[in-house]
Parts: sequence; C-alpha cells; structure tokens
Amino acid sequence: MAAAFNPTAGKPLRPFLTFALPLLLAFGAILGFIGGQAAGLGPAAGTLVGMVVAAVLAFVLPRYLPQQTGRWTATGICGVLGLLAGGLAGFIGGVILGALLGWAVYWLTTGNYRRGVPVYATSGQTLWHNAFKFICGTIFFFLIAPIVTVIPLSFNAENFFTFTPGMLALDPEAYSLRHYRDFFTNDAWLQPLKNSLIIAPLATIISVTLGTLAAIGLSQSHVPARRAIMAILISPMIVPLIISATGMFFFYSQMGLWMEEYLGLSKDLTGYIKVVLAHAALGIPFVIITVTATLVGFDQSLTRAAANMGAGPAKTFFKIQMPLILPGVISGGLFAFITSFDEVVVVLFVGAAAQKTLPWQMFTGLREQISPTILAVATVLVCVSICLLTVVELLRRRSERLRGMSPG
Repeated sequence: MAAAFNPTAGKPLRPFLTFALPLLLAFGAILGFIGGQAAGLGPAAGTLVGMVVAAVLAFVLPRYLPQQTGRWTATGICGVLGLLAGGLAGFIGGVILGALLGWAVYWLTTGNYRRGVPVYATSGQTLWHNAFKFICGTIFFFLIAPIVTVIPLSFNAENFFTFTPGMLALDPEAYSLRHYRDFFTNDAWLQPLKNSLIIAPLATIISVTLGTLAAIGLSQSHVPARRAIMAILISPMIVPLIISATGMFFFYSQMGLWMEEYLGLSKDLTGYIKVVLAHAALGIPFVIITVTATLVGFDQSLTRAAANMGAGPAKTFFKIQMPLILPGVISGGLFAFITSFDEVVVVLFVGAAAQKTLPWQMFTGLREQISPTILAVATVLVCVSICLLTVVELLRRRSERLRGMSPG
C-alpha cells in the first residue's frame, strides 16, 4: 500500500503522485463540477477549478499545516472562492465542498484510509473496506436527498415546487411561512388532519392489543403450526398493498352495509370503523414482529415462578411479562401508528370523503391542485416520523439493556 506523503517526515514523493494525487484530482473534479454548475461557471470551468484547487491543497496543506488547521484552511479557501463566484449561497456551498476536500486531502495523504482494517490487510481488502463505506454512504444519500430537498422548498414564498432564483441566492424575501399558515388555518387541511389523529391512534390501540396477544401466544412452544400462523398474520406486510386494499374493499363494504342495516349505525360512523379496522390489520404485523423479537430474550422461568407463588395468568402478564416486553410493545405501536398515519391506498378503497385523511388530501392536492402546502405538510410529517423513530431507537436500546445485551 502507498505510503503517506509528508516531506518533512522524509516520506517519498512517488506514492503521493501515483496514489493520493490522482484520487484527489478526481474528487476535486467532481466537487468542482457540482460547484461550477451551482455558481454558473459551467461544467468545464468548474471541473478545471476543482482540480486545480485540489492539487494545490494536496501539495501544500499536509506539508505545512497539521490536520485540524489544514482542514479549516481548506474550508475557508473554498468558502472565499464560493463567495466570489456566487455570493452568500456560493459561500455556503464552498464551505461544504471545502470541508469535504480538506477531509479527503488528509484522509489520503496521512494514511487514514487504513483505519478500521487490520495492519496485515492487503491492498484489495483495504480497498473493499473503504468502498463498502462509500457504497453505504451513497445509499444513505440516495434515501435522504429527496427529504432534504422537500424541507427548504416548504419555505418557498412563491407558489412553486422548484427553487426560485431568490431562494438559491438565499434572499430572505424568497422565504416565507405562508404554506405552513395555510396548513394550520385552512379547513381543507385541518379536517383531514383531525381524521388522521382519530383513525391512527384507534388503529394503533387495536394493533397493539391483538398483535401483542398473538406474539405471546406464538412464543409458546406447544402451539401447533406456529410458523404457518405467523406467516398468515404477517402476510399484510408481504402481499402488495393494492391487493390487500382490493380485498378489504369487498370485505368491509359488506360489513359496512350490515352495520348500517342491522345495527343502525350512520354511514359516517361505519366509514370510520372500516378504515380503523383496515389500518389495524396493516399495523398488526409490525407489532407481532417487534414483540416477538423482544420475547426471544424473555426468561420463561419468571412466569413459572410467578405461577408457583399463586399469581394468576392476568397478574403474571401485567406484573412480570409486560414490564419486560414493554419497549417492544411500544416500538410496535409506534410503527403501527406511522403505518396508519401515512397510509393512503387503503383509505382510497375503504373510506369515503368524510374519512379523508392527511395523506389522502396530499394525494388529491398533487393530482388535482398543485398546492405547495403539500410541501409544508410533508415537512411536518417528516419531523413527526423522525421524533417517533428516535423514540423507537431509545426503546430498542433500553430493551437491550433490560435483556443484558448491552453494557450501556
């Protein structure tokens, strides 16, 4: 493997020229192409500037500056270049690109690319180790980029779904909270929000109750055909949603007619019941999977000891078993809530106009009236999902600690 280039330490120049410099030139060309497009320099000029800057930084920084100072210097130089080329927006972009370039310079020239691999690792093993990390980072970027794009667009002062020149120039006048005001004041959005806040919690309660009982029952070794039953119960996760929605339409439509005719329920009430039950059916598999995973580390001798001391099944469940599997139950409930809150296909098949949920309204807005308020709603939903997933992660870590799988 090539040695790191540091003339003050007597390291040779050849490995730098044959290994680090070509990679830095390629990386600088990519960053310059991106920055040049944003600053209006054109792809050729941006690529050339990126290569020149990368070459200069690669020769100068590792020789004269320590790593921390050098990375800040690269960030500052690229920030100034971006400011000269594109104003405030260019400065921010230059700072980001400079931070990436400064990290790459020291990562390659100081041998940091070998961190995380054994000292005896071959060049191919080291290459695969770093390639794997870059592949994971690319996948992460591919998943996150659409979400990151939606959030700033939700503050657009105009009724556009694209970045305006003012937004790209970071003009304060180009940003506004008008779409958020429309969301929280317009009844066309508030009623679907209210429906979602009614349907999702009720569906979650049903999912958690039935899913937890099913998981506990299937964890017993004496239950016959456990694998077949488990496959049936989690089938809503496997079967394409459009097929499930079609089947639910025929089943719940007949059930709704029966409730209206024999129970005297109103059409709106039966509509809510159908949507809640349909969403509960979609959420139950998530509860079963999370609770079953929690029960894997559960010590069944605790329930037998409680029974020997005279505790009944109900008391044993609520006093012994439930506190230990509670993180898994709550995690499954949060997944069920997210599934119900974000679902739109089943609501279109099973529900009616009175049960229009927030995702349904967003779908309608995209299809019939291109309203930028959708972007504000999407941002709110993203924030809610992030909060819920953070809670899930905290509960997962707590569950591992309770089961003795984590020292923290």
